[in-house]
Amino acid sequence: MSETAIQRAAGLSCFDAPTGIEVLGGGITNVNLRVRDGGRSYVVRLGNDIPEHGVMRWNELALSRAAAGAGLSPAVVHHEPGVLVLDFIEARTFTPEDVRDPANLPRITDLIARAHRALGPGLTAPVLAFWPFQVNRSYVARLMTDGTAHQALLPGMLADCDALEAATGPVRMVIGHNDLLAANLLDDGERLWLIDWEYGGYNSPLFDLAGLASNNALTEAQERELLDRYPTTDPERDWRAFQAMKCASLMRETLWSMASEIHSELDFDYAAYTAENLGRLTAALDDFKKLQG
Repeated sequence: MSETAIQRAAGLSCFDAPTGIEVLGGGITNVNLRVRDGGRSYVVRLGNDIPEHGVMRWNELALSRAAAGAGLSPAVVHHEPGVLVLDFIEARTFTPEDVRDPANLPRITDLIARAHRALGPGLTAPVLAFWPFQVNRSYVARLMTDGTAHQALLPGMLADCDALEAATGPVRMVIGHNDLLAANLLDDGERLWLIDWEYGGYNSPLFDLAGLASNNALTEAQERELLDRYPTTDPERDWRAFQAMKCASLMRETLWSMASEIHSELDFDYAAYTAENLGRLTAALDDFKKLQG
């Protein structure tokens, strides 16, 4: 797969004499490569639509352009079916430990808030909505049809999904990133960048905040700091909705991995990733149910 990807990147019309093509680590949905050409470096993202995950590349393109226009993400250089070429940013990729660093969490919170303010007004093309409860129900329906080793868990997850949606209540809508893993945050030494918009779309701002918390194991004190700094409007109601969204985020990551166990051809241990996220989801649901009384 790597050799085929390198050949694909080398033949793109946007390059004159590409050299030093290398596969970048970290991708669990796409194949990502670094390409040097004309004294500059680029990232080539190779990946078609992924219907089982709701990934539509036209949506990723529209949001990548808007995020670049807002100064949040690298510039889009070229696109064609199955290909997105971006400027390469010389930067360090964050880890969960970096996200939890007290020096970084306020910077990340401000970056998320800036994205939520800037992206809607900057859009010039239609984009998808990403309602996590509908996303999770769609995963369950597909897993029931396609077959999964986790079939016995699905009815309970549907019931939990309904309870979490009810607890979330009314929301305001922003353009969210919706996949706030640490690896989608870059630090160039002066500023942060937010990359990978394949799941982006209209959502509650609380989902990004909750996703950041659940994906990076923030403490309760850090979660409250996150909501205080963002800021939200009704602290008590938003805290309950945040906790519901945190569970929804973990459920989405778990179901995403279950689906990837069946459909993905990438070399990644999805079964272990499912088990990891299922354990975190179970713990988060226990905490949420205690909060609900």
